[in-house]
This record gives sequence, structure tokens and C-alpha cells, in this order.
Amino acid sequence: MPLLARLARPLTALVRPSSACAPACARWGALHVRERHGGPPPDLRSFPPDLVRNFCIIAHVDHGKSTMADRLLEITGTIPVSTSNKQVLDSLPVEQERGVTVRAHTASMFYEYNGQTYLLNLIDTPGHVDFNYEVRCSLAACQGVLLVVDASQGVEAQTVANFYLAFERDMAIIPVMNKIDLPTAQIDATLAHINSLFDLPPESVLQVSAKKGIGMDAILPAVIERVPPPSGNPSGPLRALLFDSWFNEFRGVIMLMEIVDGTLRKGDKITSTHTKLSYEVLEVGLKQPNQVPTGQLCTGQVGYVIAGMRSTEEAYAGDTFFGRGVPVEPLPGFKAPKPMVFAGLYPIDQGDYEALSDAIAKLLLDDAGVTVRKDTSVALGAGWRLGFLGMLHMDVFRQRLEQEYDLPAIVTSPSVSYLVRLRSGEDLTVESPANFPDYTDLAECREPIIMATLIFPQEYLGKMIDLCQSRRGMQHDMTFLDQTRVMLKYTLPLSEIVEDFFDQVKSVSAGYASFDYEEIGHAAADLVKLQILINGQPVDALASVVHAERVERRGRVLCERLKDIIPRQLFEVALQASVKGKVIARETVKALRKDVTAKCYGGDISRKMKLLQRQKEGKKRMRMVGNVELPKEAFLTLMKR
Repeated sequence: MPLLARLARPLTALVRPSSACAPACARWGALHVRERHGGPPPDLRSFPPDLVRNFCIIAHVDHGKSTMADRLLEITGTIPVSTSNKQVLDSLPVEQERGVTVRAHTASMFYEYNGQTYLLNLIDTPGHVDFNYEVRCSLAACQGVLLVVDASQGVEAQTVANFYLAFERDMAIIPVMNKIDLPTAQIDATLAHINSLFDLPPESVLQVSAKKGIGMDAILPAVIERVPPPSGNPSGPLRALLFDSWFNEFRGVIMLMEIVDGTLRKGDKITSTHTKLSYEVLEVGLKQPNQVPTGQLCTGQVGYVIAGMRSTEEAYAGDTFFGRGVPVEPLPGFKAPKPMVFAGLYPIDQGDYEALSDAIAKLLLDDAGVTVRKDTSVALGAGWRLGFLGMLHMDVFRQRLEQEYDLPAIVTSPSVSYLVRLRSGEDLTVESPANFPDYTDLAECREPIIMATLIFPQEYLGKMIDLCQSRRGMQHDMTFLDQTRVMLKYTLPLSEIVEDFFDQVKSVSAGYASFDYEEIGHAAADLVKLQILINGQPVDALASVVHAERVERRGRVLCERLKDIIPRQLFEVALQASVKGKVIARETVKALRKDVTAKCYGGDISRKMKLLQRQKEGKKRMRMVGNVELPKEAFLTLMKR
């Protein structure tokens, strides 16, 4: 049926699966229901590589990836059709609360096309730049992608970044324009953007509305026709790629694998090329999206594997597994992610240290973008120095600790990694402001530089340039995509974007701008260490590295914020900002005072002065021995400008 004719059909006719695939959907949907109730599992041997398609959905944030995945699961009968199906694959509480996909989710589907049943494996990937590593891992297990573009927003920064990730791997790219039902949809302009930026002809773009089901019946046939099947060897020795994993309290580590060559069966002995350890396969199956045991996985298929792995350190993303005693050539694996933002994480109560350590190890299984090393703070005690791929990544990690493990923690001010050369000629890499060398020992400091890509409506060009210039940016390129949209490229210090740059981008553009970045190297900068002193004692957890031109203003702002947050004590608390041994700002938290003269009714003034003087001397003694307890909010103030 022609595309325009499909779009002209009533919406009610398009919300449900097409009549051509309805019998298959019902049949395979019934099979899935039987399997969940203990019926016979599907025989995956009947799906050779020619009948398998592995693909993922990539897009910018909020372009409708998860909603599209819901509709595809309904069309294939994998889940029942229901109005309650909203972001079914987003299973984490933080995803449901924020409405943002933060990790890749997999689901296998059966679909009948031209009289032949196919096994389709779908991966729904995150759209935010902070979770770009999840997209890279997902692409390794696929042969094609659905590149989704919002018809009302057009091509945005992360759309471009994700396209080139797939293009570099020479994958089949199926462009899909979503949300064509919106009154603000700009269909012709979006088709022109896709053609000019990606060289994809307009006739190859599928026009759909995932929310209302318009045009959705054309996606899976396009996947079968345009995405090539896996190219593995079914008769060769086992070779499987581990591209994701997570921890189950009762079953240990659950691995997500693509079978590149051979067959993996329950009871097989497998060996890791990374750790050289061997395991027995206890269970193997598909995710639909719940775990459905199948007894085996064949060449080209993607599924979960439980092998009695108990240590979280044994599951390495990008690892190759082979049959024990039959070694094979390891797969290329993944390039290790490079952390962009560093922060200290400490338990509020040191008695929770071991529990927090176990929780971090379990979260690292399904979040390989985090790096961890142990650290100690004079003010906060034992903790860790964590590396993240961005500010949202850091905030999501902290929130998952609280929601999934009920372990609130203190996260210190985020910082970046600096390259420092001392006067002695020694070169250092400094990740924590507390370890930044004294100015008397410092010869040169180099900070990381990123190339930022911003796409926004033309009327916000002046404000966006002002914002980038205020963050020590340098314009690299400016391209007018059409008569209304501009793509701006700026080189910026990474330290200028780790706090609230993304929020400011959305604010000055009324929410219409998109932002993406990549690290391009280091550049020399005049940086100094800003210390916060409380009653004359430096607090290492509140230290930060600031550009010399802004250190005075930054010091005043921090002292003012801390004054409003730190509760009043029975003694006076002095808050000071210090640079190079010089105090540049000061605020005072006044002491709580008891009215010692309340019972003095008249009489000589000297009696009142004597009582006040005695109180003053007592306050001095308390200040000498008094400890100030910093609330958790005190450390969060440094994350805001």
C-alpha cells in the first residue's frame, strides 16, 4: 500500500497490528503466554541466521524511542495491546520517574512476513549524550538501526552523533520520522534535514506516529528487507560476545550475549577470554521482555545466560566466551569509556561503608561507564573517587543507590581531570581538587577541551553565542541548516559545562536547543585552587579548581550559599574562601544566644554587662572545641553556579 494511502487510513485501523500479521501475532503471542506458564519453549534451532534480525533504536532524547518499542512489542504479540503500555522496557525506577532511558533494554520478538516467521531482537538505547557508551555496546550486537527523528523537533545534536556511530560500523540505517500526527510537525523540513545531513533520500524515510500507531505496520517489514542477517558460522565452535549484564540477588550475574558462532546450550561449559575462568551454563533464554528459558541460543541470536557467576568483577563488557577446551579468536570488544566528570562519594554513616561498597559493585555491572577507586577525605572519612560520563550520569547513579539499595550518600563537587606539570619537571594527572598542588609548586596546568555541537532555532543565535562566550568558549563553525535552524560548533573547557551548562542552554533557547559534545584534547589555562575554610580549618571536600578570572566571584557565592545552609550553632562559625593563602571572601553564621539578662529588672547596667561578658567568654571556649556538622545540602551547593 502506498505511504500516502496508509497515512489516510483512520487512526483506529492503525492502532492495532495489521491484518496480514494478526494470525502470526496471535499465534506467537499465545506461545509466549504458554511459555510464561510453563509450556514448551520455542525451538530456536528452526531460526537459522537468515531468519534472524538484530537491530536497535537510536535517537535524541524524547524523540519517542521507548514508545516505538512498545508498539513493536504489541504488533508482534510479545505483550498484550493495552493503553497502560508506556515505556514497558524502561524498568528502572529512575527511568520511570525521570521519563528518560538511562540503559539499553533488550526484547526478542517473533514476526511472520511473506509466510516466513522471523526472530527479531530489538534493543532500545538511551538518547542522552551521557549514556553514549550504552549505545556503542548495543551497536556491537546489531546489524542495523532505526534512526528516529521527531517531526516537530527535527534533527538534533545526539541524532547526528548516533548516526555517525552506526555509519562508522557500516550498519544498515533505516530513517524513521516519528510524531507526524502533531500539529507542530514539520514533515517536509525534517525530510530535507535528513537528506542534507545524512544523505538519506526522502523516499527511504518511514513516516509514523508511535503513540497513535500510524504507519507502524511498515517498520518490521523494512527491518527484514533492509537489515542484513548475522554472518556467523552455525557449525563452527562457540564464540559469544558479552555486551551487557546485571546482578540478581538470588541468581547472581545475568549476562546478555550475542552468539556470533556456534550454539550455546544449557549445561555447556564456557570459558572467558578475559578472566580465563570457566562456568557451567545453568539457564539460557530470550528476553520477551521477561526472561523466557529456551534451553539454547543459536548463531546470530541474542539472549540472556546464567552461569553461576557470583563476583561482579568477572563480567566484563566486550568479553568473548568460548566452549571450554576449544579456544577461539577473541572478538574486538569495546573501547573502554573515558570518564569526563569526577566526584567523591562517601557514606553518610561510616557504618554503611561495606553495604555501599557492595551496592556500587552491583551497579557497575549494568553501568560500565563508571570508574571507581578508593579515596579518603579528612572531613568525610573513607569513600570512593568515581568517574562519570557526565553530570546526568552522576546524578542517576546517586539516585539509583538511594532507590534500589536505600543507601543515601554524600556526593562532592564534580571536577574534571587536569594535567599538571610541577616545577620539578614531574607530570601529574589530578582528578580531585583536594590533590591539586600548591601554587608554589605549580609550573603549568592543562585542562580538557571539548567540541560542543548545538542545534537551535535561528532567533536564539545571539543568546547562545553570549552563553558560550561567557564560558570561555571559542567559535569553531556555524552552519545554517535551513531558514530557521542553526548548528553551532564551539570549543569549550570541559569544566565549564559539567555544572549547569545544559540547563542554561535549555533556558536561553526556551527548551528548543539540543547539545552534544566530544573531548578533543587539553589546553593550558590559568587555574587556581579555591579552598573553603570553616572556623579556620580547610574542608577538602568543598575545595574546587577555578579559573583565576572568576575565583573571587565564585568564592563570594559559595560563602553566601553555605551561610544559608549551615545551621546556627551555640558558637559563631566563620566561613572563608581562600586562594594562594589569601582570604578573598568571608561570611559569618551568628551564634545562637540565650537571653542571659532576661531576669535583670532594672538595677545597675554593670550587672548586665557582667553577664554578657561571661557569656561571650563561654562562646569563645565553645568555638575552640566545637565541631560544625555539615548537612548534605552543603556539598550540593558546589554543583550550581
